[in-house]
Amino acid sequence: MIIAPKVFGDSRGFFLELYNEREFQRAGIAARFVQDNHSRSAKGVLRGLHYQLPHSQGKLIRVLRGAVFDVAVDIRVGSPTFCKWVGVTLDDASKRSLWIPPGFAHGFCVLSDEADVLYKATDFYSPNDEKGIIWNDLTLGIAWPVERPTLSAKDSAFQKLDASSPDLPRYKS
Repeated sequence: MIIAPKVFGDSRGFFLELYNEREFQRAGIAARFVQDNHSRSAKGVLRGLHYQLPHSQGKLIRVLRGAVFDVAVDIRVGSPTFCKWVGVTLDDASKRSLWIPPGFAHGFCVLSDEADVLYKATDFYSPNDEKGIIWNDLTLGIAWPVERPTLSAKDSAFQKLDASSPDLPRYKS
């Protein structure tokens, strides 16, 4: 879900609410956030595709500076949208956020010279529960806007999505 905040701007700058529990609940997002994360990355860096199990995280993503192509992949076995992805450009100009529910893999690549990404998470980071999918998995067919991204050693070692893997969440209708 893409969230476009009300921005109040004038000659001094602008003001906006990044998060308002009542407004999010009205939009169908009943999330309790427990952790905020901030990353800075250079142009061409691709982070992801990450997920955690059993401590699955919902994430509210926002770019504070720069621009990224942000991707969410439904990896919930049995979901009608299993293996489908959504990609959206998030940037500091639009001020939009992307809500990614638990049960989705997440990744982004940096389009600008540098980007600062802020995301709120619904569960704590758990290194022992961290999993991932290789960014260029042909099964997913994600149309990344970069041919040769800069990856961490961890992200480049991820494997293709395996639908029979016990490391995937199960869809609950």
